[in-house]
Amino acid sequence: MTTLPCGILPPVVTPFRDGRFDQEAFRFNIERWNRTGLAGYLAAGSNGEGVYLTDGEIVEVVEAAASHRAPGKRILAGTGRESTRRTIELTRLVARAGAEAALVVPPSYYRAWMTESALDRHYRAVADASEIPIVLYHVPKFSPVNFSARLILGLSGHPNILGIKETSGDLTLLATVLKDRPDSFRVYVGSGSLLLAGLLLGADGGIVALANVAPGLCVEMQRLAAAGRIEEARALQLRLLAVNQAVTGTHGIAGLKHALDVLGYRGGPPSPPLEALGAAEADAVAAVLRGAGLTGAPGE
Repeated sequence: MTTLPCGILPPVVTPFRDGRFDQEAFRFNIERWNRTGLAGYLAAGSNGEGVYLTDGEIVEVVEAAASHRAPGKRILAGTGRESTRRTIELTRLVARAGAEAALVVPPSYYRAWMTESALDRHYRAVADASEIPIVLYHVPKFSPVNFSARLILGLSGHPNILGIKETSGDLTLLATVLKDRPDSFRVYVGSGSLLLAGLLLGADGGIVALANVAPGLCVEMQRLAAAGRIEEARALQLRLLAVNQAVTGTHGIAGLKHALDVLGYRGGPPSPPLEALGAAEADAVAAVLRGAGLTGAPGE
């Protein structure tokens, strides 16, 4: 893959049964998402609980995604680890398992020393060693390291760093990168609540948790925006705001997985120490889905 896809990709959840990756449930979800206009899937990302998975489990998830995706849909995999060496090792493993690009979150345990120079060297070393393209992952909520526009644009010139998932919510940063990036450098919105704003600024698509539960509507939002049908796209964005908040900010992974269960997918429990929703929280998520008119039909 010499270029990354434009479009909407969900960071897909990882179903578990008895504490182990549930391949059958995962296959069920992928085959249902295949019937939508999604551009592909991100395996073992933040919403896939990749930080809790062993390298072997990540390989299993990637292999399953690659095996069951529909023709033309691309597979990305989360491979960021705390050391450059381990990130390179995992990126090589997922490439052999069928991933076509790697989403790399920055190291942050020693965040006081994650200077711009350290991050630049880290990403260039990973990209130099990788058989597949690298996508930067800027997500200060989970990895409290901030990327500057200078760092992103500098790395965008590397021949094997071909995109970024921008999840900070900083629209000034997003706009600056979009203004000055190379044509081949894909920019993905990382927040469902800002999907339309990012698309109107020129983003190439989104890698958003919301696309797990409303894949067709996220794809439709991008189509409407591209066609200049802004009021219709705006109505969709507003319709989905409460859903996105419920499955990301308010209830997190447990909320996202429960929402999938409600809609007829296979979400299941989160991996400990994350806890499943209580009854009241579960009812609240279901009410939000109903309020947005999500019925669980394949096109949604």
